[in-house]
Amino acid sequence: MLVMGLVLAFIGGFISSRLKLPPLVGYLLAGVAVGPFTPGFVGDAALANQLAEIGVILLMFGVGLHFSIKDLVAVRRIAIPGALVQIVVAALLGAGLAHLWGWTTGAGLVFGLALSVASTVVLLRALEQRNTLDSINGRIAVGWLIVEDLVMVLALVLLPALGRALGGEGASGGAGDIALVLLVTLGKVALFLALVLIVGTRAAPWILERVARTGSRELFTLSVLATALGIAFGSAALFGVSFALGAFFAGVILSESDFSHRAAADSLPLQDAFAVLFFVSVGMLFDPGILVREPSAVLAVLAIILAGKSVAAFGIVLAFGYPDRKSTRLNSSHRT
Repeated sequence: MLVMGLVLAFIGGFISSRLKLPPLVGYLLAGVAVGPFTPGFVGDAALANQLAEIGVILLMFGVGLHFSIKDLVAVRRIAIPGALVQIVVAALLGAGLAHLWGWTTGAGLVFGLALSVASTVVLLRALEQRNTLDSINGRIAVGWLIVEDLVMVLALVLLPALGRALGGEGASGGAGDIALVLLVTLGKVALFLALVLIVGTRAAPWILERVARTGSRELFTLSVLATALGIAFGSAALFGVSFALGAFFAGVILSESDFSHRAAADSLPLQDAFAVLFFVSVGMLFDPGILVREPSAVLAVLAIILAGKSVAAFGIVLAFGYPDRKSTRLNSSHRT
């Protein structure tokens, strides 16, 4: 799986580049080629998912290294309301479409929520390729994604509690149970952010500095990877936060260190290799036959993502006083 995935991703990425397309298109097609829905070799989906998780962690960690707490706070006035409004608009559009298909309320809500969030990894790759990650648009987009991730944390813990009330088969809790779940989740997220902002920003750079003084390059690289993977795993296991979000904040923590540039340089080769495997794993999930079996449904979903979400984001950005050109570029990045 690892060998075939990387070889086909290289071939697909090279051909895509020659055709003036983003290389990730080739990576996705490589995943389709080794997926279970196409003839020939079928890759190990479980292994692909594990490697993809590492890729997401390293990529988000690398992005976090280029951000500071001040950068995130600076875009809060547009990122928070913008992400919330776009989530609501896209979720309603998705739920309405699902209702037309005869789906239950719960299924429609989950479907709408799935359409309301952008792929963090795909968006970051697109921003990096356009060299706009460090621009104001890039910072707003990253802040936007963080808000979306936090909202999805709440949504994922509330959906099981709502259960039968949304047409599912699980047991629904009462208003008190739902409120308790919400408070516990908010408490976990608040504790996670407090540990990151208060403890992490002091402890992690201090540890990295002590490791750098040993003069061992291997030990320094290992400490960087251990920090990224450890914080990502701990955030998911202890606080219910996604691996991606935990890894991003791990990078933000180490960005306060004087050795952040060295940490970024050491993690970059692994980040690129494993990020490619993430796109391959996504491609493995795609069934090309759906384009023939349900073309109208696919077009309807694309319309929500490409038009509905973009119009919502465009209106939000303009409402906050951004010029048309900037808002158009931000919408294009988020749509990716």
